[in-house]
Amino acid sequence: MRVAELSRTTGVPVPTIKYYLREGLLPAGELTSPNQASYDERHVRRLRLVRALLEVGRLPIATIREVLRDIDDDSDWGMHERLGRTLYPLAGVPDDPPGPELAAAMAEVDALIARWGWQVEPHSPGRRRLAEVMLTFRELGVGHLMNAIDRYAEAAEIIAESDLRGITTDRAPDDVVTGAVIGTIVGDALQAALRRLAHEHTSVRLFTP
Repeated sequence: MRVAELSRTTGVPVPTIKYYLREGLLPAGELTSPNQASYDERHVRRLRLVRALLEVGRLPIATIREVLRDIDDDSDWGMHERLGRTLYPLAGVPDDPPGPELAAAMAEVDALIARWGWQVEPHSPGRRRLAEVMLTFRELGVGHLMNAIDRYAEAAEIIAESDLRGITTDRAPDDVVTGAVIGTIVGDALQAALRRLAHEHTSVRLFTP
């Protein structure tokens, strides 16, 4: 298909498609003449992924470029390593050393990880992100919400297994990684929406006669 048809199929304006091409977010089409290129279903899927990362994930262009590069990497990495290389940048965790309070909260996270027997790398961005959430709760005077952290961990493990089992059935490695990226970004929005619905239901059950 020509770029105009690609635009109609995906709903992405032609100037935006050309911008993605310049930024390396979309692979070049197959040249059919000096000024024309042909695009296929791969480009449709990639455009939809880019839009999801931008609009739902709200990721910066540089992070999206890094994620897409890892998706397309055909190095002989195992699936676990490929997922880590691709998903870690999505967390947006800074590299600066943690201060004393954050370091103490990260030690609590490590205790949680050990308690649940989770196999997590020391440099996993989830460690720092969870510790930051713990500190925020305490700063806002609702640190007692962390008393239920093990129930949250139990639910998170169930969700994570459902996520990964759902994308690994008879799929090529790059499709699995793409599915994991989509599941992480769009899945976070899914879980937030489900949680709000569950809050409403539980509020009725607990607080109405």
